[in-house]
Amino acid sequence: MPSSAAGDPAVSGGGASGKPVLRSRRVRRYGQGLGVLAAAVLVLSLVAAFGGTGLTGVDRRPSVAHRPGEPPADAPEPSPSGSRTPGTPQGTPSGTPRGTPSGSPRPTVPPGVVPRDETAPRQSRPSPGREYGRVPFTWTGDDHVWKNGCGHSYLVDRAPAAVPPPPVEADAAPWAGALGAVHAGETGVRITLQGRDERAVVLESLRIRVVERRPPAKGRVYRMSSGCGGALTPRMFDVDLDVPRPVARSVAGNDSGEPIEAVAFPYSVSVTDPEVLLITGRTVGCDCDWFAELAWSSGGRSGTVRIDDGGRPFRTSGVRGRPVLDHDTATGRWEPVADAREAGS
Repeated sequence: MPSSAAGDPAVSGGGASGKPVLRSRRVRRYGQGLGVLAAAVLVLSLVAAFGGTGLTGVDRRPSVAHRPGEPPADAPEPSPSGSRTPGTPQGTPSGTPRGTPSGSPRPTVPPGVVPRDETAPRQSRPSPGREYGRVPFTWTGDDHVWKNGCGHSYLVDRAPAAVPPPPVEADAAPWAGALGAVHAGETGVRITLQGRDERAVVLESLRIRVVERRPPAKGRVYRMSSGCGGALTPRMFDVDLDVPRPVARSVAGNDSGEPIEAVAFPYSVSVTDPEVLLITGRTVGCDCDWFAELAWSSGGRSGTVRIDDGGRPFRTSGVRGRPVLDHDTATGRWEPVADAREAGS
């Protein structure tokens, strides 16, 4: 028998008689087509059974099967905030560029600027409790204030040869500290007050506390000048330290001939309206340690501030019976004063 052509019959297997069974390729193609059609019918049956929902694979993404009229299930869809969140089911159709609203250009961020995340929690503002315990005003004190910059005396327990010439008012504190000098007869304390902001701080009262009374200190009275002349600097509050309960008494004064009225409590200060108080503590019969208390109120709060010499009380001593000396600029020596009534002797 002549052999078949290369494209016609083919050997597909053996029969019971051992003779080869020949089938044409057309038959095989027809059988394969029936198999594909059966598989397609099976897939459509499964799709109909699951309500048209595509089967999911390992990555949990929908398959290509979808309902008619709907977009492909594997198409990217924007979230309500404008950017797709991985792993979040998408329920709205896609049709705009990812991360941008429809019809609007993609926002640009300048270099070095971190985009603001509206979903992140906002930082809380500083608690007002930090400011609540702070006094609403500032103050500074200086207890080396002289009349007209020259009229003051110190009590020093040293011989005249061991006392340097008198300083200027600005250098009085280190000069007195080096010699252990005590204010003789009176102490002038200048207090500068200023609010921290525009809110008014009402100064309610000024009280004087005498910590200790001793007999007048020993030493000689050294006057910083033999006389200044001119008008007195304003003395707003005058205190008699010898009485059992000293009171800061508001008094009138003048500055270069200009009268200054006495000030009475209460009154207020702020950041734009500062105030300067001058307290003059006087004594004749004691060596007194004392300080002032300033009562205030502001914004529903109130308190008391202690005014002292850097944590220590002020010190003022009587000088009755003590020798008085003036400095002679011509000879550079301290000379006794014949009439020492000004020093309280």
